Amino acid sequence: MKSEEIISKLPYSKPFLFVDEIIEINENRVVGSYTFDENSDFYKGHFKDKPITPGVLLIEVMAQIGLVCLGIFLSNDNFNKNTSIALTSTDIEFINSVFPNEKVFVISEKIYFRFGKLKCKVLMKNEQGIEVCKGTIAGMII
Repeated sequence: MKSEEIISKLPYSKPFLFVDEIIEINENRVVGSYTFDENSDFYKGHFKDKPITPGVLLIEVMAQIGLVCLGIFLSNDNFNKNTSIALTSTDIEFINSVFPNEKVFVISEKIYFRFGKLKCKVLMKNEQGIEVCKGTIAGMII
């Protein structure tokens, strides 16, 4: 399955689509990127005069690239418009901030995929290769 096909199967659209590209994907890992647009509404109030990206959105980027894209790839042709992926757990450590117009990279490695449950070890880095956040994310494909 090609990267463009996977992105087209994501159950999100702008402004809640947080995947720009899939750089690498196979049965054990995915690497993708997203650039945060400085004109996004959430920057207007988080924080005054020095906006940073909310942690919940960093988790969302990690989940969309590291869990949902990988889940679609692993499900192959079994993923269709009636298929859903639900987040079941996260354990994320925040290390650095992400600012407007910053590009981030998500590296996700499958821990396991069985009985429709996918659990991954995820890492987010900025363009300088500095760790932003890391941890585990799990979800169910229904």
